[in-house]
Amino acid sequence: MPLILPNTAPTLLIRKSAFERVEMTRAQVDEALGLTPDEFRIEGALIAIGPLVGEDTLGDLIDRLEAAGLVYYDDFFELSGNWPEWLRLFAMDASV
Repeated sequence: MPLILPNTAPTLLIRKSAFERVEMTRAQVDEALGLTPDEFRIEGALIAIGPLVGEDTLGDLIDRLEAAGLVYYDDFFELSGNWPEWLRLFAMDASV
């Protein structure tokens, strides 16, 4: 089932296999960002983290992912959240 992406702030999409490959955990992300249950969602082979509010939140998370060995675009990608309210976007892993 596709994940609904919010238009209010950026969302980071991560391949679940890549996240697990570098042995990251939700607890690590929660500790760093203080996420609510709705801000860390898993559907099939895709993880969606967001909306990410705060000026440095997205950049800090990208830095953490890259430091763990993940590669931008190949393993994760961010969507700006900058689209009109009348447009609803859904995301799912294409390999499913």
